[in-house]
Amino acid sequence: MFLNRSVQQQQPHHNDGTQSAIASPNYDELVRFLVQPFLESPESLRVDCEISHTLKRAWIRIAFESTDKGKVFGRGGRNIQAIRTVIAAAAEAAGQSVYLDIYGSNSSDREGTSLDEDREERLPPPKSREQRGNTPRPIAKPRSR
Repeated sequence: MFLNRSVQQQQPHHNDGTQSAIASPNYDELVRFLVQPFLESPESLRVDCEISHTLKRAWIRIAFESTDKGKVFGRGGRNIQAIRTVIAAAAEAAGQSVYLDIYGSNSSDREGTSLDEDREERLPPPKSREQRGNTPRPIAKPRSR
């Protein structure tokens, strides 16, 4: 086949022992590309990226309207997990590690709180022994066989 011959005729790339510096991925554009299709108002997406070349780490912080939270996260967190996987793969190809933080809407009073913190704040506080009442606990009897 002609295709195979043309591939075989190409000169191989020689590695002279120097490694070329791999540039950092454009995390800002990558995150926008992955997240905006899930948003009702894509212009509300805010992306902040901080890269430490000495630590070989990148921190990405995103914020969007809290009404779009369910779509971005997806059922069981599948969408956000897929987004994190793609970003982690891009970072690994560049020899970096990446952390993705997701924040709530900028229009609310609770600016800057992460969605994970938001979820924790909604949980009711655990009941203390005084709140359970003064009723004695039932005594468990051993089973007879």
